[in-house]
Amino acid sequence: ALLGNDDLGRPVLDRLLVGARTSFVVGVGVVALSAAVGTLVGAVAGLAGGWVDLTLVRLVDVFLAFPGILLAIALAGILGPGVDNVIVALAVVGWVGYARLARAQVLTLKRRDHVAAARALGAGPARILRRHLLPLALAPLVVEATFGVAAAVVAEAGLSFLGLGVQPPDASWGGMIRDGVGYMLVAPHLVLAPGLAIVLVVLSVNLLGDALRDRLDVRLAGP
Repeated sequence: ALLGNDDLGRPVLDRLLVGARTSFVVGVGVVALSAAVGTLVGAVAGLAGGWVDLTLVRLVDVFLAFPGILLAIALAGILGPGVDNVIVALAVVGWVGYARLARAQVLTLKRRDHVAAARALGAGPARILRRHLLPLALAPLVVEATFGVAAAVVAEAGLSFLGLGVQPPDASWGGMIRDGVGYMLVAPHLVLAPGLAIVLVVLSVNLLGDALRDRLDVRLAGP
């Protein structure tokens, strides 16, 4: 078989493919949960202002005070191993970036004339946020989410390497690297194959994010 078998006789290529599914589920799940929570918190803070904004900003500052990967390791250790718990642990760490970005976008957009017109016509805060602010703030949030997928793939691999992520018999690229470390001298492909898979996925997603940023950013777009 291509790439051979691991120390337990399992096909390495098959486990790579199953590990890709795991990375996809974790990446999309983390970004979806983080973006939903962070965008809501940041948008509400930016639109409400006053003590609401101050309180939510201080909450974001508290989360930013902790090193992200260490907080994710602690949460994963408390919640226990498993795909669902990894998604929750990484989302708890990752929502703050979306919150800061959404707040900055809303603070800029809420001063525009169409928002003032909507207020004059009696639109409530929820309608203004849903119809007039979030659609315009969507482009930078989509770009941030693209880069977030790459970060989640790397973080999941790190947690699985430490034994806090996906557990056997389920396959994970981080777990495959951990299992193959002891055979580096005799079978380096057990480490190199999942490592190369992580590199290629992260590189591809980052290139996609750069392309989206250039496409959606009107300041960089050509005439």
